[in-house]
Amino acid sequence: MVETVGATAWCAEMLQARTAATSARAHLAAIAALAAAADRCRDLVAVTDDTQRILLTNKSWCRALGWRVDEGPRPLTEAAGGEALRLATSGVREWEAPITLRRRTAPDPILLPCRGAAIALSKNVSHMVLVCEPINVPEGDRGRGSLHSIRRGSLDVRSVASDGLRRTSLAKLQGLPLEAPITKVIALLANAQEGAPPTTVAYIERAMDMLRTSELYSPQMRDEPKLRVEDPIATDLIGALLSQGPTNVLSSRRSSNDSTVVKSQTNRANIKHKTSGQLRELLDTARSWDFEIFRLEELTRGRPLVHLGLSLMGGRFDVCATLECDERTLLHWLTVIETNYHAINTYHNSTHAADVLQAVAFFLEKDRLKSIMEPLEAAAALISAAAHDIDHPGTSSAFLCNSRHSLAVLYNDVSVLESHHAALTFKLTLNDDRVNIFKNLDRDTYKTMRHNVIDMILATEMTKHYEHLAKFVNVFYAKTSGSKEDGMHTDEPLALDTTALSLPENVVLVKRMMIKCADVSNASRPLKFAVEWARRIAEEYFLQTDEEKAKDLPVVMPMFDRATCSIPRSQIGFIDYIIIDMMEAWAAFIDMPELVSHARSNHARWRELDDAGVTTIAEVMRAQRHLALHPPPANTTANTNATAEE
Repeated sequence: MVETVGATAWCAEMLQARTAATSARAHLAAIAALAAAADRCRDLVAVTDDTQRILLTNKSWCRALGWRVDEGPRPLTEAAGGEALRLATSGVREWEAPITLRRRTAPDPILLPCRGAAIALSKNVSHMVLVCEPINVPEGDRGRGSLHSIRRGSLDVRSVASDGLRRTSLAKLQGLPLEAPITKVIALLANAQEGAPPTTVAYIERAMDMLRTSELYSPQMRDEPKLRVEDPIATDLIGALLSQGPTNVLSSRRSSNDSTVVKSQTNRANIKHKTSGQLRELLDTARSWDFEIFRLEELTRGRPLVHLGLSLMGGRFDVCATLECDERTLLHWLTVIETNYHAINTYHNSTHAADVLQAVAFFLEKDRLKSIMEPLEAAAALISAAAHDIDHPGTSSAFLCNSRHSLAVLYNDVSVLESHHAALTFKLTLNDDRVNIFKNLDRDTYKTMRHNVIDMILATEMTKHYEHLAKFVNVFYAKTSGSKEDGMHTDEPLALDTTALSLPENVVLVKRMMIKCADVSNASRPLKFAVEWARRIAEEYFLQTDEEKAKDLPVVMPMFDRATCSIPRSQIGFIDYIIIDMMEAWAAFIDMPELVSHARSNHARWRELDDAGVTTIAEVMRAQRHLALHPPPANTTANTNATAEE
């Protein structure tokens, strides 16, 4: 110790001591800030001592591995493995390698990119810092959607070298006002993990993994032995309808290149002449649910769409005024659209298009839809209905994919038919001013109209059936015990949430549901119509199966072999798995209970035919003729309907 005797030296020592203390306090504050940053960062961070015991972990590490923050030191080997562990124990000062982390909440380890750095206060290493890519997509990054699914399980260690550039990009994304409802749900679940028991954390993590998939509502056929053994036709039908399947064949049917020119004025005069007498009387009943669509097909000699379209679109709904076009243009448009339907098809022809148009028009008359549909939206719905299956080849998208059809190649095997219907509708419409019903719309109005038409046509794709239905039910109906989520039918009316109608995005769900229900409304029509539609669709499926066998293609619906297929069973399965739930939801929404009563009554009739051993189309039609000649007593019908309701 040396005593300071001079005032100058004394002051210098005091200044030196004060500076040192200030610097030490600053360092301590910086260390605390650094610890807080590590605890809040998205990466998984762990710090070990010189004996490879984990001394410190941040919240991301604990959340990912199911650890508690207050747990004491533990060997690194209990949590980690792989190349990263070898490098961490080898004395290397800095390294990058994949690391395998073991989770308490799940049996399978996870593989993550990891960076390590050795800390040496003197010559020897005293600590090791491990920084790993996060297992859970950070809240700010969740808008990217696929980051987690792409990186997890298929790590390319070289990609870690570009981490700085990636983080810069992610930082820019965080600054954007981008967020989806699903990211909010994932964020809430991530917050719920903190402090939760390990078992709960495991369940939450599984739920978050499922939520990160892109197809939340994609249907998956459940493995139900009873259904597969007793009703293989229903399983076959529903499975084929809800899958894109393989690819298709060059069809001998007319392609979209065979566009039709507008009919001459002579034909137009002929149409006007035909809209008198019986045809006029029939068209006057077009606002009835038991409209005689097949009678219209007969009276118009297979051209029902033009006549019904002019009656509904040009008359009742005044689409011409909404689109600011004249009736002649609408006539030309309907003529071109109808001519591009294939009359050779037994089901997907212009009669089906007219039937869907009539159903959409009927739905639009309901008070609920009147209150929410603008005239432009109603016009778009009618246009979509008329054109929704234009140039349908009479085969499914799966067939087109299996046979490598040009349309499947063009649309990359995704929504092949529906994309073609929408694209051809606008191609034919815009190619000729005499046909262009949109020519007088301003840019923004046309854009809105085009968006509506495309969206509704694409909504008719059966592979998205459960997605549209689930969204509609989840938005407009309160969840109650024994509801659709449980797969149970109850006699209690569905609780409709009318407040959801105030949001424009929910009106989109209504329009999709409307055209979907119209597209398959044949099963909810009176029995005589339902049977005829069933005959037509079965014949079309039979022709596809015949062609697949002849061309040695995969058979999409093997049970639809005309020699073995049971028509009643196919309809029973279709009503059970597609129609009932959808029609119950839609009927409650628009207050139209006859949709459900017809579907159940038809189901009961198909069950009767199946019990009687009826299988073929000929037998079904023979049974229907006998029923028409010898109808059951009124009380029997009532009992049958009551049984169907049960």
